[in-house]
Amino acid sequence: MNRILKTFCAAMLALFPVAAMAQIDGEFVKPRTGKFLLQNATVVTVTKGTLTNTSVLVENGKIAQVGANLSADGAEVIDCFGMFIYPGMIDSGTRLGLVEVSSVPETVDYAEIGSVTPNMQALTTVNPNSEAIGVTRVSGVTTVLTVPTGGLFPGTAALINLNGYTPDQMYGGFKAIVMNFPSSGRRGRFDRRSDEDVKKDAEKALKEANEIWDNAKKYLELKTAGAELQYYPEMDQLSKAVSGELPLLIVVDAASDIQNAIKWVEGKDIKVIFSGVAEGWRVADEIAKAGIPVITGPVQDLPTRQSDRYDTPYANAGKMAKAGVKVALRTDEEENVRNLPFHAAFAAAYGLGKEEALKAITINPAEIFGIADEYGSIEAGKRANLVISTGDPLETSSQIHHVFIDGYRIPMSNRHIRLYQEFLERSPGLKAN
Repeated sequence: MNRILKTFCAAMLALFPVAAMAQIDGEFVKPRTGKFLLQNATVVTVTKGTLTNTSVLVENGKIAQVGANLSADGAEVIDCFGMFIYPGMIDSGTRLGLVEVSSVPETVDYAEIGSVTPNMQALTTVNPNSEAIGVTRVSGVTTVLTVPTGGLFPGTAALINLNGYTPDQMYGGFKAIVMNFPSSGRRGRFDRRSDEDVKKDAEKALKEANEIWDNAKKYLELKTAGAELQYYPEMDQLSKAVSGELPLLIVVDAASDIQNAIKWVEGKDIKVIFSGVAEGWRVADEIAKAGIPVITGPVQDLPTRQSDRYDTPYANAGKMAKAGVKVALRTDEEENVRNLPFHAAFAAAYGLGKEEALKAITINPAEIFGIADEYGSIEAGKRANLVISTGDPLETSSQIHHVFIDGYRIPMSNRHIRLYQEFLERSPGLKAN
């Protein structure tokens, strides 16, 4: 039922941006760099207010200047009168680039064999030529965290910008080791284990996690002491989380598991981010007290419990934010990451508010990932990841006219739009009977 609802919502919402963008016939077919002057726009900086009748100069992949009456020799001028410029949106949890068609196993590459594979790098698996990337970026999503799944320590997630010929060109400057925190609950409605067995399995899984973590600590101690170690890539990578070199992205959802994860983190001098956190609203004060930032979503989802209100997933982010938790949003998708702005819109409508919802897909993830000096807002010196729209991108009626990623002007076309245009005016057409 959950999958059916998500598919229906995605299909309905996707009609709006595709139809709107299909009206914009791209002038070029490849991303191109250069010097661009975006004139006469309303600039939503996110961190420094909204500036009217303002221009943005893009040069060498960066935002060179933001201000009124800018001019630049040799710049390609784009008149943005009546339009709005926003920072590129960031999805903080996807499998984009790791999956082409989820129903075709040969195109799915986000899970490895084994429970402990932190050395598996999502970045090396990314397919820069994925059709889903083209579909996503014209919706204003310029950057995503692509995350491996499966097992206790399934791999290392990587932030990527949605433009480039190789994974290294796309790399956005942030990685995190993923941990699926042991669940103390049932695996679903068909889980027939007794309460006692459920408890025993949870204790066993947590014990295993502690043993693996202790092994990584010992490995780090030996490595630091200069000992000669055998090739052990799993421990070598996990030790980077132990030392604080890389953050630990803990995927956890149930309220009791969140509480256990908070306790598990106590006393460990490590960088931690919680992801998923579907029942974060139940223990929001405890998360805030622990000072752990949260990536939550999908927002467009069903409640975790049948007794919960229908709008529980929509209101989750807002309740955590009001408790003082720094919140970013994720779609947890591989094929419909383009719907990120609409996940944010639902969160905005159900308590998060428009301003905080925009921050949850721009500056908040940038701050959580430690890259706010480059991403998340429109300021001179930051990467030129920009979205030019006719209105608020969280509104389905808004049309996105231009997208820039690392200063590259992105063609406003993709497989969906090309098919739409092809069959809108068929030649030869069909004759009526």
